[in-house]
Amino acid sequence: MELHERIGNIQTKADLIKFIEALRENLLERPDDWENGSLEGYLSALASWLEVSDNYYRNHGLPIPESPSWSAVADMLCAASMYE
Repeated sequence: MELHERIGNIQTKADLIKFIEALRENLLERPDDWENGSLEGYLSALASWLEVSDNYYRNHGLPIPESPSWSAVADMLCAASMYE
């Protein structure tokens, strides 16, 4: 299962922890799939994605999170691996 496909199943803190571990494994195993492989690039992309995240949710017909759920945090972390 691809990382982004796992996000919908994240309901708890434990689920998010497993997802973060899977992100790390994915980076180690498939670094060429990551737009932002350095911590600096990743954190910059995370901040940039969060700035425009309302549009992401609107464009996908999803509600904009008022306060992020565990799965919304996973969305953010996953998006930062690819966002420019």
